[in-house]
Amino acid sequence: MLRSIILAAARSSRLERLTATAPVSRNVVKRYVAGTDTNDALRTSRELVDSGLKVSLDYLGEDTLTTDQAESTRDEYLKLLSALKTEGLTPATEVSIKLSALGQRFDEELSLSLAEEICTAAADADTTVTVDMEDHTTTDITLDAVGKLRQRFSGTGAVLQSYLRRTEADCREFAVKNSRVRLCKGAYAEPESVAYQNRLEVDRSYVRCVNTLMSGEGYPMLATHDPRLVEIAIDRAKWYDRGPHSFEFQMLYGIRPDEQRRLAEAGYQVRVYVPFGDQWYGYLMRRLAERPANLRFFMQSLKSRK
Repeated sequence: MLRSIILAAARSSRLERLTATAPVSRNVVKRYVAGTDTNDALRTSRELVDSGLKVSLDYLGEDTLTTDQAESTRDEYLKLLSALKTEGLTPATEVSIKLSALGQRFDEELSLSLAEEICTAAADADTTVTVDMEDHTTTDITLDAVGKLRQRFSGTGAVLQSYLRRTEADCREFAVKNSRVRLCKGAYAEPESVAYQNRLEVDRSYVRCVNTLMSGEGYPMLATHDPRLVEIAIDRAKWYDRGPHSFEFQMLYGIRPDEQRRLAEAGYQVRVYVPFGDQWYGYLMRRLAERPANLRFFMQSLKSRK
């Protein structure tokens, strides 16, 4: 119930305006978002890489409505990748992109063309791109775009969400040689017809998907903060005779940083998903929906609004 309320709030322009003018920007957003510009992203990446972690940078923005907005997002990624190369932060740092931010909702060909430019820049910088997954209405076209990008850029990462009923079958299709697959639970409000609604069902689906990916020839990227699922993943890796460099854990910036370091120190590959930019509202609300306990800190910050 609380998760549904938070996700509904994510679509409220009124609450977005309230939040944007509140002190929450300093207290809460800073915890989950690296900053607003490329310099902030570089600084945070350097800190994480120097501590033995890997990074995936996400320039915040989605539901782009114009070609100019889509091209502006492309330009930000090209600038970012050039800077990462100059600073020697690749290949430890890659980028994550949302096709909706590149115009997918109004021009699929445009979004694919701009994604190809970003992939070209990433290859030049000796790093990779992972294409984020959004709500279920875009799953097919997003996976189709990933397939097209992989024809030229084989390291392009796909994202699959365990709360969707279809995902176990998608994992079987994508668990092939050289296939990079990020498995997450999912953070959008989805109907029961396409998505599991019960947390236990989502977790069970996640474990089934882990088994499928671990038994395949691809490179699983397991995005979870759940201690139980982390331990299950470690057990499954041993069961399928996978070394610690044949898969990785992924966690969000600002969530369980001690666990991120613990896993890295234990020899596992750990990548931190780091968002930056000023369009942080939708991202923040989905993080709260994933972990409603964060709501208390968020509301306390709102109360201090002058």
